[in-house]
Amino acid sequence: MSTQPSRIANASYQAFPPIQVTTIEAHILDQQRSHPEATGVLTSLLYDIALSAKIIAHATTRAGLIDVLGKTGLENVQGEQVARLDVLANETLIRVNSPTGRLAGMASEENADIIPIPEGYRTGPYVLLFDPLDGSSNTDYTISIGTIFGIYRRISKTGPGQIEDFLQPGRSLVAAGYVIYGNSTVFVYSTGQGVHGFTLDPGVGEFLLSHPNIRIPDPARFYSVNQGYERYWSSGVRQFTDYVQGKTGEFNGGLSMRYVGSLVADFHRNLLAGGIFYYPADSKDPDKPHGKLRLLYECAPMAYIAGQAGGYASDGKGPILDIVPTSLHQRTPFFVGNRCLVETAEAYIKRYG
Repeated sequence: MSTQPSRIANASYQAFPPIQVTTIEAHILDQQRSHPEATGVLTSLLYDIALSAKIIAHATTRAGLIDVLGKTGLENVQGEQVARLDVLANETLIRVNSPTGRLAGMASEENADIIPIPEGYRTGPYVLLFDPLDGSSNTDYTISIGTIFGIYRRISKTGPGQIEDFLQPGRSLVAAGYVIYGNSTVFVYSTGQGVHGFTLDPGVGEFLLSHPNIRIPDPARFYSVNQGYERYWSSGVRQFTDYVQGKTGEFNGGLSMRYVGSLVADFHRNLLAGGIFYYPADSKDPDKPHGKLRLLYECAPMAYIAGQAGGYASDGKGPILDIVPTSLHQRTPFFVGNRCLVETAEAYIKRYG
């Protein structure tokens, strides 16, 4: 019997080099080297959020089989109907992150006040703010939804987190990201060193690097806005919409309109394909004169991600990241995407109102 190596085996080995796989944990640990002051706490916190996302993803993919669809019959602090998956996602994030000793407190779009760390647990150097399930009105229709989060270093020195720890401008974020639950589950985050995306492999139960160093493409392809509200917009916003559609003749060809109605889904598509998402202030609801989207839970984290990917976010007048919040549930107009498009929106609003 020949002891010579098999030619077929050798050929197969050469044809299929070793697969390089980067888990989200390995990637976060690698980025920690640029944040020695974090001493591993921020790294562990991000991984705790990834664990929460796995639990939420498991529920969303089985939503039609387990009793988590539909509304609870309750309203949240925003005056919105609470979906059952809202409750599940909110409780998951709170329970996973409460006992770790990494946080001084949390704040959620679903809770009126700061969520304290329970007595008996240590407090840590960060605060976490989140929208547990963005786009939850779409849960019954199998449309992509998501989780958005932002992390700040606390300002107060010790003890429970204080309101000033949460009311910080987006420029002070140390990390932000989102998770989109769709035909796959993707975790996108930044710690100020670019934007990176990870796809959940359900077979191994781990997020694996799939979108390294994301940059918003230029030229842009899409614009995303609910044009059903157009009659309630200012003249500047309406004329900017004519511009992106190519009606003014200033923008050759125009952009294609894509609108899901879930911020995470619309933002994620435009992040990868190029474009602009906007939700301007409107006159339809007198109780929301400053826009619908929440500054702390939605806009500031997404603005941070956009900036790290080469884009820009504005309230129509100036950078979202420069706004100093005055309340936990503050709302704001929101324009985010390719810098040239957002700056053009600002110019139209400044000129036409």
